[in-house]
Amino acid sequence: MAGSTTTTRTTSVSCAPSADLPVASFTFEELTMAYYDCRRHKRNTASARRFEQDMETNLLDLFDELQAGTYQPGRSICFVVTRPKAREVWAAEFRDRIVHHLLYNRIGSAIERSFIADSCACIPGRGTLYAGKRMEAKVRSQTQNWARPGFYLKCDLANFFVSIDKRVLAGQLERRISDPWWRALALQVLWHDPRDDYEIRSPRHLFNRVPQYKRLTTQPAHLGLPIGNLSSQFFANVYLDALDQFCKHELKVRHYIRYVDDFVLLHESPQQLNEWLFRVEQFLPGLGAKLNPAKTILQPIDRGIDFVGHVIKPWRRTTRKKSVAQALKRTAAVPPENLRETANSYFGLLSQASHSQRDRAALANLVLRRGHVVNGDLTKTYQKR
Repeated sequence: MAGSTTTTRTTSVSCAPSADLPVASFTFEELTMAYYDCRRHKRNTASARRFEQDMETNLLDLFDELQAGTYQPGRSICFVVTRPKAREVWAAEFRDRIVHHLLYNRIGSAIERSFIADSCACIPGRGTLYAGKRMEAKVRSQTQNWARPGFYLKCDLANFFVSIDKRVLAGQLERRISDPWWRALALQVLWHDPRDDYEIRSPRHLFNRVPQYKRLTTQPAHLGLPIGNLSSQFFANVYLDALDQFCKHELKVRHYIRYVDDFVLLHESPQQLNEWLFRVEQFLPGLGAKLNPAKTILQPIDRGIDFVGHVIKPWRRTTRKKSVAQALKRTAAVPPENLRETANSYFGLLSQASHSQRDRAALANLVLRRGHVVNGDLTKTYQKR
């Protein structure tokens, strides 16, 4: 498996918005805005630079294809990232990412408004800090500010992204998107299978580190979303909104929160949590999902809840020890020219915890030993002049 191998397969059918449908109700300005949204974090990629070389012409061509119903997704790139663990990542061509942003900008906010407030991740304003603080508030409410005992049930969906049933998700999107053109575009993005035409950008030994059951390339055509695309993150939230609604409105769980495929339920009774666990296990096959039994935990709240990189314990929310150790290890090993950027990233991560003085002090001492200076609040480092 060479560093830039090209692979093609023919196992899926992609449905494009047809010229028979009403004219697409978006402007060239909207497409341009989607381009800038896409470019914000991808400007230095080779695909983005090629597109930018003749940006106006490329955008006009893409606009005409979408309006005429002739747009077809292009080739993807497949590679492996190794932190925090080895996983297969797919990157769509830059022009396809623009389409993903265009779609999300038009339909995303309306659909997300129907989500519960405790659906986190890949939603503006609902990142790890939001989730950590919200979990802490729920714990305080459940335990009456740590005055009484309580229990938590933490669950994780098995092999989530590669096991998403696109047939189920397609039905969910069809019910939520009323405009026929945007509905067709969403389904085209959903049903496009990147495995039909892709380039491999990692050596074989890295792919061998990813278990076969976690690889999109080993799944049937109707299963799995490519990790790495905005559309996949958004579609995953649409897919699991059914679980959120079930827990909140069918089970009537007062204290529930989900971040991607990790979700937590709180209650004073472990028997009630076990009953809810049974009901959730019965519900999930209807989505085509199942729990990972090795990551299903039921225990007292005061032992600490490990969630979104934080550990919530009585009167404090700290950063997971493993994350702190990794921060120190990477900061110690990073080349001098990248030290400031890396250290400041970790200062930001550690500062999200309510109790992080000791961890930030350890990072600051490491940075000082490497010749940089740190501000008095231990939240930022500067290169010594």
